[in-house]
Amino acid sequence: MAKDTFFQKKVTLNAGGKLIDLSSPKVMGIINITPDSFFAASRKTDIDAILKQAEKMLADGATFLDVGAYSSRPGAVDISVQEETDRLLPAIEVIAQKFPEAVISADTFRASVAEGAIKAGAHIINDISGGELDADMFATAARLQVPYVLMHMRGNPQTMTQLTDYEDIFAEVYDYFLKKIYQLKQLGIHDIILDPGFGFAKKSTDSYELINKMQGFDALQLPILTGISRKKMIYGLLNSTANEALNGTTALNTIALMNGASILRVHDVKEAVEAVKIWQAVTLS
Repeated sequence: MAKDTFFQKKVTLNAGGKLIDLSSPKVMGIINITPDSFFAASRKTDIDAILKQAEKMLADGATFLDVGAYSSRPGAVDISVQEETDRLLPAIEVIAQKFPEAVISADTFRASVAEGAIKAGAHIINDISGGELDADMFATAARLQVPYVLMHMRGNPQTMTQLTDYEDIFAEVYDYFLKKIYQLKQLGIHDIILDPGFGFAKKSTDSYELINKMQGFDALQLPILTGISRKKMIYGLLNSTANEALNGTTALNTIALMNGASILRVHDVKEAVEAVKIWQAVTLS
């Protein structure tokens, strides 16, 4: 039985001329062009490994490939714009050339890197900072007329673990989204995807509360992306490691789907696609 809702979410996304229907949840595969991302198995630093990962993720059912060259794990080392550019752009270029059907997301908070990535073949900007770390980001996304992933975070990857005090986590993230959405729409950006920023300047209890209350974001009428794959909120709770967190990730992704997620951003595409299929079989029965 399809779930009725008072709020009608935006369910289409125009990415590089491709119209993507988000009324059926989609999966975004993570490709890290970094030597220090928190999940070691996700690190791909040479072109052959990058292309092999992209091919596997697309074959497993990924709609999007999220390519990032700046590690945003807590306490990650800051790198220069040039180093991020030198890592990211060649990867996006080869993926776009080899897999023209792929919808590529550039994971960066820097406007100049985002612009270079779009010109290299990416279709979406995924900004962990919501425009807070580069004042030019919103204007750049508007000029490029590309979908924009708006994430909630405080501070930066180097400082965010000290910025986790909230009086009401849901209300504060909701108000943040409300303000940022207004700014983006004023600039002419209408393809906006919301990411609550699980684990970014949030304690695990905060992240679980946001998952629990995620349906409240439906009032904003925009698709929700959840990025919880193999994070500490999962393996910390289970007293395991990121390497052992696939089962927990699948369980939490399923809950996220039940609570309105439109896009699952994951390291393990096959398992996430299977979770979507099972959730659909239940909700459409």
